[in-house]
Amino acid sequence: MYYAYLLKLSNGDFYAGSTANIQRRLSSHQKGQNKATKHLRPVKLIWCGMFATRKLAEDFEKYLKTSSGFAFRNKRLI
Repeated sequence: MYYAYLLKLSNGDFYAGSTANIQRRLSSHQKGQNKATKHLRPVKLIWCGMFATRKLAEDFEKYLKTSSGFAFRNKRLI
């Protein structure tokens, strides 16, 4: 299984990502091991979706980063 996820950062912004191991990825975000979120801790998991393939998870992550994805996120996920 693969996951797409949405984090809320300490400054109120959101971060979308994808991974095969959600626990390890969340831990690395919390420990400051990810460049994009290192200075925006603590992070809070807002949403996590499970996908059958890596491509589907990565495609949904990319979608969440588009203007349509922002609208979907605000209406359906948070």
